[in-house]
Amino acid sequence: MNVIHLSAECYPVAKVGGLGDVVSALPKYQQLAGIYASVVMPYYDRKFVQENEFDVILESEFVMAGITLPFQVLKEKTDKLGFALHLIKIPGLLDRPEIYSYPDETEQFVAFQLAFLEWLTYFSIRPDVIHCHDHHTGLVPFLIKHSTRYNQFADIPTVLTIHNAQYQGWIGWEKFNYLPDVEPDKTGLLEWNDCINPLATAVKNCWAYTAVSPTYLKELTWNSNGLEPLFQAEQGKGLGIINGIDTEVWNPETDPMIRVNFSVETVATQKKENKKLITEEFGLKADKPLIAFIGRLVGEKGADLLPKAITEILTAYKDQVNILILGSGEHHIEDELSGLKDTFSGQYSVFIGYNEALSHRIYAGADFLVMPSRVEPCGLNQLYSLRYGTIPIVRSTGGLKDTVIDHSQPDGYGICFLNADVEDIYSAFYRAIELYQNTERVNLLRKRMMQLDYSWHQSASQYIELYNSLKK
Repeated sequence: MNVIHLSAECYPVAKVGGLGDVVSALPKYQQLAGIYASVVMPYYDRKFVQENEFDVILESEFVMAGITLPFQVLKEKTDKLGFALHLIKIPGLLDRPEIYSYPDETEQFVAFQLAFLEWLTYFSIRPDVIHCHDHHTGLVPFLIKHSTRYNQFADIPTVLTIHNAQYQGWIGWEKFNYLPDVEPDKTGLLEWNDCINPLATAVKNCWAYTAVSPTYLKELTWNSNGLEPLFQAEQGKGLGIINGIDTEVWNPETDPMIRVNFSVETVATQKKENKKLITEEFGLKADKPLIAFIGRLVGEKGADLLPKAITEILTAYKDQVNILILGSGEHHIEDELSGLKDTFSGQYSVFIGYNEALSHRIYAGADFLVMPSRVEPCGLNQLYSLRYGTIPIVRSTGGLKDTVIDHSQPDGYGICFLNADVEDIYSAFYRAIELYQNTERVNLLRKRMMQLDYSWHQSASQYIELYNSLKK
């Protein structure tokens, strides 16, 4: 079986969030399961591209809005990521360093999809499945059905994975001419709420769609940023598959990014060494519980609630707990969190930005990881924390609800709360401080969660089962 994954991100080429991690791991584990899986993504002028060698396997052109655009398809020479990686390069559109936030983002991702489809016409072997990820690739299932230029591929099954339905790629109808000729009576399949909506288009036209956790699949029918009626109508072709993690990359026994490696047998002692080093790095106290937050500083992640919750808990429990923040996002949240450093010096620190190696060191050294998310389709951070013996503190929503059981329950290991508000976060912090005093209990929970299996093996096999069902 030949499966092509289409995505805007893939770690370590380009990553903003969980999408990049998933698209780097899923095809790798599908390869291990015996199918041929490859990734096609935009070209970004970033470190991975600059430091690795690529072959140009195609130079061609396509027309968008009456303008002929040249493009190249490049293939990484050695398949070092565990699968074939292809980049689509378009001068002036897909040859820049950043992934998102350019004013011509619509043009970028429409052009990416058209170049991919144009390349598809050169294939000597047709893919068995085209697996699209999020709205950046959402026009493809429509175009291979209803574009006269590309409907020769209409019999290729398309699968859409929804990593976050809050982002839908809205396009005004004035840009309809960006698309190639389509069947006039099918343009309604592009529309949702008076605009072209690539995510809605993909849901309507794909053969099957997946959400990145079973709970998130259900939540889409009542919380999907305006698409609730669509998900209610189309739920018959939806499937919830929890994301996995790459246990080769995220392995405390071998992780080269952490300073002291450890296993489930040595976690009680060696994790202390990592904690000592990370608290020294940020001027915190190694003998107090360390609660960390790692992620985007945006309302969706509940990060706007953190400044007040942190202020209240550090005021009430002065010198009894450490809090460390790693992330970037909305500037007012960054400013509020940065402003707490002077007030709570020695108890609190923050690193504004993205640093992959630092995130590994924090997972290895922190006692707890807080995720107060308003929306969390799957969440990977809690899975990383489990792997590193760091107790997750999570709001029970989406994938967090599917993967974290409160330690008060049989076989539980985390701290769960119901509401994305300051009061519930404060209460969860208090429970963490109390739990930390029971060293024997903490060590038991660490060993319990480090032995959980959230690798990609099971999830990858579920996707393969889905592909096979579409071919019958």
